[in-house]
Formats: sequence, structure tokens, C-alpha cells
Amino acid sequence: MTDDPRAEKRPSRERLVLAALLIAVFGAMLFAKALASGGLEQTAMFYVGIPALIAVTVVLTARPRSAVGLTLAVTTIGLALAGPLLDEGVVCLIMAAPLIYGVAALIAWIVSALTRPAWKHHHALVAVPLLAAALIEGVAGVSYLPRESAASATVMVDASPEAYAAALAAPPAYGPFDAVLLKTVPFPHPVTATGSGLEVGDRRVVRFNDRKSLGLGAEPTPRSMTLRVAESDIDTDAGRVVFEVTADSTLSRWMELQSATVAWHRVGDRTETTWTLDWARTYDPSWYFGPLQQHTTGLAAGYLADTFAAAAAGN
Repeated sequence: MTDDPRAEKRPSRERLVLAALLIAVFGAMLFAKALASGGLEQTAMFYVGIPALIAVTVVLTARPRSAVGLTLAVTTIGLALAGPLLDEGVVCLIMAAPLIYGVAALIAWIVSALTRPAWKHHHALVAVPLLAAALIEGVAGVSYLPRESAASATVMVDASPEAYAAALAAPPAYGPFDAVLLKTVPFPHPVTATGSGLEVGDRRVVRFNDRKSLGLGAEPTPRSMTLRVAESDIDTDAGRVVFEVTADSTLSRWMELQSATVAWHRVGDRTETTWTLDWARTYDPSWYFGPLQQHTTGLAAGYLADTFAAAAAGN
């Protein structure tokens, strides 16, 4: 026991940690709401700024022995609350989680280093301008990488060009995803399609599985994509069709899918076909979401190529 009566009135380390946790989560939620109301929920200010705010609050308030560990724990709580409070979907949280954890850990390390004696923290100052540069992406149109891109997939089909064109003109039978990422993360999955034909002006309406939000009291909402044939050039040995996306309630929260181009030509008794998806990135930072969306769009192009290849081979 101590003879100093003031020691009993001092907050314990556990109470300081708890206070830091509550302050960090509450501050991050207020910051997130403010960004969302200002239309900045898809910018780097959201995905970099919020974990940075959590890290700084925790380290400066509680001064824990393991700043990075406590920050990651608080970040986990924040992510658990983000879905219900911000009406986010499962896909958005899963895809953004590695970025949020990485930024939170980095900021916790930087702030911890900067609070040590001067001779120990000079190396941490290098990350400060990098963080400042990352924060402005998406604000006022700033982007370090091009927003528009395209992803392609090519497959060889055991069918003639005529059979492939016939399969492309008819509504397909969608199967399960084969790619591990598409199966692991609950990406939207096409269920049925209506519409047929490959003439300019012909339309398709693809219905996807219902969107499941994590919002409090939220119910599954239907989602679909409408496509229109914008270009069509077909002969007996080759063809090229461009499907323009005219309406989308499926991927619009994640990216802007602009068109799907299908090109095919005869190779002996078989047909080589290439699907190309043109899209624009709507999320920042570009160095994280750009490669991620490029990879997933390539997987989607491969899925479509395999789907219609199977349909043509079955005719």
C-alpha cells in the first residue's frame, strides 16, 4: 500500500486504456458521419483518415505499452460498428479491412516513435509527408493513378463461331464462381438474365443476388444491371459485340462498369474469344483500390468468358 492518498484518486492504466478506446471509436464514428454527409465516403480521407484518427487518439490518450496492439484492437471494434452505423455491406468492409488495419498500425508506430526522445524518432518523420499525400486522394478530384481501366480474359471454346454467337445471343445459365477470391468474399453473383439478340439496341437485364446491408434494421434489396448492344459486327468466322451498361444497382457502390466487349474468331475447329470489361475506379486511395479492382474485374471477365464458352460448347 502507498502512503500517498492522491494515488488512489489517480486513474488506473486500465481506465485510461478504456477511455482511449471509447474516445477513439466515438471520434472515428463522428468523423465518418461527417465525411459521408459531405460525399467523401469513397475518398482516401475516409479509408486513411479514420484509422489515423483512431491510432493518434489511442496512443496519445492511453500511452499503452503496446501502441500498435491496442490500436488494432480498437480498430477491430470500430470495424464491427461501422457496418451497422454506416449501412455498409459485407463486401465493402472485407475489401477495405487490410487497408484500414495497415494504416492504423503504421500511424500507431509513427506517433509512438515521435513521443520518444528526439534521437529515437527521426526515422518516423519520413512517413509523415507520405501520409499527408495519401490523405488528399479523392478530395477535389485528386488521383495519383488513372481512374479508367480495362480488364480482359481470353479462352478457347470447343465450338464454332456460329455456335458461340448463338450462345451469346441467348440468356446464359450462370454457374458458381471458380476463382477463390470471388468465392471467399461475397461479391454480387448473377442469377438470371432476360433479353436476347445481338443487334444494336437489343437489351439484357441481369438480376443479381440481393444486397445484404449491415445497417441496423436493413433488409435485403434487389439489384440488377441493364445492358444495351451499342456495337455489333458479326460474320461466319468472327465477331465483335459491345454491351453498354445503361443502369446498374449492383456494382455502382464499388466501381463504375462502363461496357463489356466480346470479340471472337475461328481457330481451326474451335473459337478463341476475349471478354474485356471497361470500368472506372470510384474509390481512393488509388494505390490500394486500383490494383484490387483491376484484379477482381479480371476475374469477372474470366467468369463471363467461361460461362458463355460452356454455353456454346453445350449447343
